Amino acid sequence: MERSVAELVGETDVEALTAEQVLEVVLETLHPNVALACSFQKEESVLLDMLLEREPEARVFALDTHVLFPETYAVWRAVEQRYGIRIAVYEGPSLGRQAAVHGDALWERNPDLCCSIRKIGPLGAALSSLDGWITGVRRDQAPSRASTPKLGWDERHELWKASPLADWTDDDVLAYVRERELPVNDLHARGYASIGCTHCTAPGTGRDGRWIGSGKTECGLHA
Repeated sequence: MERSVAELVGETDVEALTAEQVLEVVLETLHPNVALACSFQKEESVLLDMLLEREPEARVFALDTHVLFPETYAVWRAVEQRYGIRIAVYEGPSLGRQAAVHGDALWERNPDLCCSIRKIGPLGAALSSLDGWITGVRRDQAPSRASTPKLGWDERHELWKASPLADWTDDDVLAYVRERELPVNDLHARGYASIGCTHCTAPGTGRDGRWIGSGKTECGLHA
């Protein structure tokens, strides 16, 4: 009889597991009702490679805010072609639809509401049919992420959440990318450590380039 995630977590020192081993636990207990949330940053390039090597039918989804960088859409196409997959899309409203309801440039006037409409709502839809999700969150990305577990219960969404790269450094990620010759977002090489929407993202280390001047460091997906 297959063991549940709770049983495995109770029996295992999850924090001692490698990223690959965390994925194997998640796949053993939750597949096919678990999915990778892909934002097409270098962390997701690593996780896509690890995940699909172990389970070619693994589920992957992305949130299309309709204001992603061209470079983000380019790496989206590249990973679909490399692995022969189609990534499920959950969408926020188009610029025209959002402007009709909330006015132009909502990201300037109310970035929290903009993120709620474009990201939080679509994420809720993506997670609604799942028992778990996989993210590329790393502890050294920001103080708000410093206590991220590799695998734990997500109280907010009421499902399991895995962050297999939680204890990885930026150098660890880049070394894996180079070793496997993975497609990565070109913006990383131009000083963007964290990549979101065009209107809210600038070059910077960690998450310093996100929502500059707003005091905001998280969109709400992981906090």
